[in-house]
Amino acid sequence: MTIQSELNLIKLSIKSTISSRPALLAGCALMLLSGVSCSRQPVDAANGVDLGNPKAAAEKMAQADSLYTHREDLAQARQALALMRQARVEDYANYEIAWKLSRSDYYVGDHSTNDREREDSFREGIQAGQAAVKLQEGKPEGHFWLGANYGGSAKNSTIASYSSVEDIRREMDAVLKLDEGFQAGSAYLGLGQLYLQAPRMLGGDRQKAVDYLEKGLPFGKDNALLRLRLAEAYHQVNRDQEALKQIDYLLSMKIDPAFAPEYKEAVEKGQKLRGELRGS
Repeated sequence: MTIQSELNLIKLSIKSTISSRPALLAGCALMLLSGVSCSRQPVDAANGVDLGNPKAAAEKMAQADSLYTHREDLAQARQALALMRQARVEDYANYEIAWKLSRSDYYVGDHSTNDREREDSFREGIQAGQAAVKLQEGKPEGHFWLGANYGGSAKNSTIASYSSVEDIRREMDAVLKLDEGFQAGSAYLGLGQLYLQAPRMLGGDRQKAVDYLEKGLPFGKDNALLRLRLAEAYHQVNRDQEALKQIDYLLSMKIDPAFAPEYKEAVEKGQKLRGELRGS
């Protein structure tokens, strides 16, 4: 049917029923002539973009936050990740949702034993972190979790490790400039871990790792993972007595409930390292 035929039908319809519903049909006719359905309202009159459902997104994020507190159970961490994905669909331009999605991706990727899941999680975590940085470049969370996912991807892939060293360093440096004490010195932890674990040919430097981790201590006195990495770094530079002191402190420190899963991981690895040091 041609456009002219459709217009003729609309005019005939209006003429035949105008006596009973003049206002409604005239309005619909005008909307049809302009190409807009009279049964559906535009979601954004300015540009026609579907803005999603921020309220539903907030509800999903709240559910995800609750599940994330139980992330030690990887099944609940995966459920939190799934909810954060749904929340981002509902509110794509929300900074908090973007960085929390990146955070959940990192945790699942770092703890999964499935190669494909690890790869997919870190890739999505990088994308979400990049989106968070684009939305709020002047806040630390996006930079931190973007850098963490770069690190996870590098650890998971030899090819990625060659391209990620500078990316990790850039994002952690950005966190330090914005908030040096962010999350109990976690940017110093990230840089220390980078220099500790990277091959020498890619810039790995055990003494630099020690230096960065020591700089983090004033901000992360009770950061269990920072204490663990410092003990490992001390061991790498033949300072085993100082490594043992870090492990002893780790095993006696007060647990922050918000980071209980990380504390348990640090204790398990710290006890193993202590056994190795005392046996050597």
